[in-house]
Amino acid sequence: ELWGIQWSFAHNGQVPKYDDSTPQEEQPFLGKSSPSCVHYHPVGDTDSEAVFCAILNALKDEFDTLPTLPVLHRFLSRICNEIIQGDEESTIFNFLLGCGPYTLFAYSWPGRRPGSAVWNGLYYIIREAPFSTAQLVDTDYSIDFAKVTTESDRVAVITTKPLTNETGWTEFERGQLLMFDKGLPYKTPKCCESVEKAGRGLSSKCFERRRRSVSIGLQLHVINDECKEEQHQQLSQSL
Repeated sequence: ELWGIQWSFAHNGQVPKYDDSTPQEEQPFLGKSSPSCVHYHPVGDTDSEAVFCAILNALKDEFDTLPTLPVLHRFLSRICNEIIQGDEESTIFNFLLGCGPYTLFAYSWPGRRPGSAVWNGLYYIIREAPFSTAQLVDTDYSIDFAKVTTESDRVAVITTKPLTNETGWTEFERGQLLMFDKGLPYKTPKCCESVEKAGRGLSSKCFERRRRSVSIGLQLHVINDECKEEQHQQLSQSL
C-alpha cells in the first residue's frame, strides 16, 4: 500500500544491484530516498522484492501529493534508468507495475542470462472487435475469441514471448516504459495526459491529489491526435 492505493509488481529478469549477491545495506537507494527514511523493506531476498521496495521508497519520498499520470510516467522512466545505469549488459529488467484499479505500467530491459539461449523481454498484443481465432504456438490448441468476448471488449495481453500465431504482437523497445489503460498503450507522458483528463488517474481517499497543469486548445488536440494515430496503427496491425 502506498498513498492509500494498492500496488502490485511482477518482475522477470535479473537485477545485479538488488540480487542476493549484494547485501541489502549496499543496495542503492533511488531518487530522493535515503537510508535515514526507509518505509518499505523486502521480506525475502529476491531482487524482485528488493527493487519493488526501492521503487516504492523513491515514490514516497518524491511526492507529497498524488502525482498525475504524466508526472508518474516521467518519474518512473527516470527511476528505471537509475536501476539500469552502470549494469546495462548484465541487467535484465522486465516488469509490470499495477497502480490501483485502472493503471498498469510495463517496462522492458531485455537480455539473455549467461549460457542461455532464452531471450527475456516483453511483448504485447491488443485484441478488440472483430475478434478472431488464434492458435497457441507451443501446443495444438486454438480459441475463438469472438465466443468469449463482447463487441465492446478490448484487452492488452503482455507476455515474455508471443503466445499465439496471430499477427500484431509487438516487442517492447529496449528501455521502453508503457502505460496501459482500457487495453491501450500510452508511450509518453504527453499521451498519458488524455487518460488523466478522462478521470482515470490515481485516486485515493486519504492522500491529496496533485494539482495538474491542463494543456488547452490546439496543443492538447495535437497531442491526443498523435497518440490516437499511433494507437490506431497498432490496432490495425493486430486485426
